[in-house]
Amino acid sequence: MNEKKLNFDSSCPAPINKYDKIMLAHGGGGLLSNKLIQEVFFSEFDNKYLNKMHDGAVFQTEKGKMAFSTDSFVVQPVFFPGGNIGELAVYGTVNDLACCGAVPKYLSLGFILEEGFAISDLQKIVKSIKFAADKAGVQIVTGDTKVVEKGKGDKIFINTSGVGFVKNEVNISPDNCKSGDKIIVSGTIADHGICIMSLRAGLEFETEIVSDTAPLNHLVREILSVSDKINVLRDPTRGGLASTLNEIAASSGRGIMLYEKEIPVKEDVKGVCEILGLDPLYVANEGKLLVFVAEEDAEKVLETMRKNEFGKDAAIIGEVTGSDDKIVRIKTSVGTTRIVDMISGEQLPRIC
Repeated sequence: MNEKKLNFDSSCPAPINKYDKIMLAHGGGGLLSNKLIQEVFFSEFDNKYLNKMHDGAVFQTEKGKMAFSTDSFVVQPVFFPGGNIGELAVYGTVNDLACCGAVPKYLSLGFILEEGFAISDLQKIVKSIKFAADKAGVQIVTGDTKVVEKGKGDKIFINTSGVGFVKNEVNISPDNCKSGDKIIVSGTIADHGICIMSLRAGLEFETEIVSDTAPLNHLVREILSVSDKINVLRDPTRGGLASTLNEIAASSGRGIMLYEKEIPVKEDVKGVCEILGLDPLYVANEGKLLVFVAEEDAEKVLETMRKNEFGKDAAIIGEVTGSDDKIVRIKTSVGTTRIVDMISGEQLPRIC
């Protein structure tokens, strides 16, 4: 076999193999996503805000701290039980800002529409965006619309960006978690990803599996009002609970221990995961919150979360260990312990 010689642009500080191609797995929130971000984007845009690998950037202004975040939504199908791409777009950016400890205020909307997309469907989506913005307490203040030729898009893509304000005493960051912190999840995991996959696979059940898409900013405000010992907030979207926890472990340099029997999963969701060969730990969520809080405030925060409609099934599912190995482990229901790696590929493409 003849050896192929690779030609690189000498101006590129981190040469990329010209035979490499973008795959769906690069958008899955796992190892390939992380590699793409680190080697292509971070190598060029290195700065203290980006390097935190947070859900958004938090920066100081003359009037106080602000947070900024952006996200794009390409979910297929665009309508699903429990929501649609419009609500998902609003809540996604609202939740990212909330996980920075911010009070979200203003959002932008960018639409990419495919020729032939029904205006009646667009109107439904826009109405749901208005509903979601009102529910979250944010305003849509600017936007943009582009139309591409039929076959050059997939019905509709939406980008949302948002800004919010952060109280000076609030300091939320993935690298803040401390040994002994308890880890709380706000409810059952894997609902959104399994909802989308069930639709695609044509699976029918006695009870409908519904997406968990929801605004979490009011819940975050409530828990921050009862504790000043909350160190990390994250919404475990792409890559699920497992990949998100691996990112936090890497950022903080800490080890994490999960307790399998404490992780809430609905029985019908668990059943679909078994049918499809999926692990709920790696399935995306769109309305769930991870909270890292000092042990002494854990029960108080848990009680507060359970009083909120989006935290009624909250549970303490693990803790930060004294180890500095950056490894996430889980104690299984049979008493053994195994390592929970970051997802390597893509289980569920186009879920958000």
